[in-house]
Amino acid sequence: MPPDDDRVDGSAPDEGEQQADGRRRVKHGLVVVKTGEGKGKTTAALGVLFRAWGRDFRVRMFQFIKHSTARFGEHRAAKKLDIRIEAMGDGFTWLSKDTDRTTALAVAQWERCREAILEGGEDIIILDEFTYAMHYGWVPVEEVLDALRRRPEGMHVIITGRYAPEELVEFADLVTEMKLVKHPYQEQGIRAQPGLEY
Repeated sequence: MPPDDDRVDGSAPDEGEQQADGRRRVKHGLVVVKTGEGKGKTTAALGVLFRAWGRDFRVRMFQFIKHSTARFGEHRAAKKLDIRIEAMGDGFTWLSKDTDRTTALAVAQWERCREAILEGGEDIIILDEFTYAMHYGWVPVEEVLDALRRRPEGMHVIITGRYAPEELVEFADLVTEMKLVKHPYQEQGIRAQPGLEY
């Protein structure tokens, strides 16, 4: 079984593992994919984002579906903590009535992500619900893989969303598939709950 990230004995890291500014040294940046039909992909990525922020990592999240004016729970928390979460979508992409605009937004957001990845100003970058842009052919998968190959050695990149392309799954270091077992809306007609889902 893989070891847990946290030290169970509460011991401090060795001096060689600590940077002057308090951040744990990132020895090897990983590409992490959260995909599948089940809920919790964005939530899992946000958990990493806030955990890393707590360790003084430089973190940044790009959202591909949520509207630029979105003010969900994560946006409110991020504002208070001065964490950069940048949304640039038009709502539910698969229901778009203006696919040209939706495509343009996705491409523009990807260009911003690509620039951030190559600049190397962050320790962790999250591309939330980005798999749809690749799935619908708006952003070429090979272009994404090229940017990931060229990223700084210590940078982690997390990509979430359904329909992760096989090429990305093969390239990634860690892939988790969320499986839907039960859903309160399907089973009981209960809609998304604030604080739990948004």
